[in-house]
Parts: sequence; structure tokens; C-alpha cells
Amino acid sequence: MSAAEYGKAAGRGMESRNMKAVQKINYGVYLVASTNNGKSNGQIVNTVFQVTSEPQSVAVCINKNNLTCDYIAASNAFSVSILDKDTPMTFIGTWGFKSGRDIDKFSTVKSKFGKTGAPVALDWAVGWFECEVQSVTDVGTHSIFIGKVVNDEVIDASKEPLTYEYYRQVKKGKSPAGAPTYVRPEANNG
Repeated sequence: MSAAEYGKAAGRGMESRNMKAVQKINYGVYLVASTNNGKSNGQIVNTVFQVTSEPQSVAVCINKNNLTCDYIAASNAFSVSILDKDTPMTFIGTWGFKSGRDIDKFSTVKSKFGKTGAPVALDWAVGWFECEVQSVTDVGTHSIFIGKVVNDEVIDASKEPLTYEYYRQVKKGKSPAGAPTYVRPEANNG
């Protein structure tokens, strides 16, 4: 039985919860990118976390409907750019609310290709790392890719990384419907 099925069977479906405690989990804001057949794409995510230190590995969570998910699955590689607290909302809007199926997001940013061939977005990045995919976990609407870190760089140690809380509270940013942190407005009453 899945967690959702268990919750519903126990009378604890998401529709009856206000989800305020879960919204207190702290995240960063990152740009995850990959490549497929000579094309590059990326998106804004908040679900990136270190899994192990030896070997150094991280996990990223990507909506299965997003082009970036297809690219990571095809190339078995991805990069993560750790965004600066001062990243403009227009930059986040392009990478977080527009599809690479409609625009070339890399056409207007400084970038490079890493050891894995994954593109690395450098604009507004405090630092970055790239990974080779070691495993994938299907979690319903999303895939969690666990990757071994094979290359990294701190671009500017004096810059402060953008947190999801700062994005929401200070920048007044929203989550797109496909994000793991998206909450339907009616689900947040109470």
C-alpha cells in the first residue's frame, strides 16, 4: 500500500490537512540542468540534498512532466547551480515557470559544459556541481535522481545562497503547480 493509500484508508487524505508543518521544511533554490541529443535544458528546483559524503552524492527531485526530467533520464547526468540570494525574479521566472520545449533557456546565460557533458548555468550561481546518475526512484508525479558528484566549483564564497524561505517571504515567489512544494490554495485553509 502506498503512503497516500494508507493515509486515505486511515482517514488522513491530503484534502483534510492544512500542510502548514510540512511548509516549514527549509530548502534552497537551485537550477538543475541536463542535456539530450545536443540540446540543453534546466529548471528551478528546491529539492536538492546531500545523501552521502563517501562517495559524495546528492539527490534531486524533478517532476516527470518536465523536459529536464527526460534529459536527465536520457543522459544520466545533471548539474546543480546554487543560486545567489540576489537572483532576480525574472531569472527565476524564466527557469522556473517557462518550458524548455518553448524556449532555449541557455541562449541568454553564461554557461559551460562539465565533465559529464551536462550544461552548467553560471549566471547568479554561488557555486555548482555536476553528477553522474547512480539511481532513480519513482515517487509518483516526480523522479528522485541520486547522483555521484564528479565535479564542483565555488564561484563566489562571499555570496549567500538563496533559500526557499527568502524566495517566498522576501521575494514573494510562488511555486508552480508541478513543484513538490505546491499547495492548492484551498488546501492551505486553516
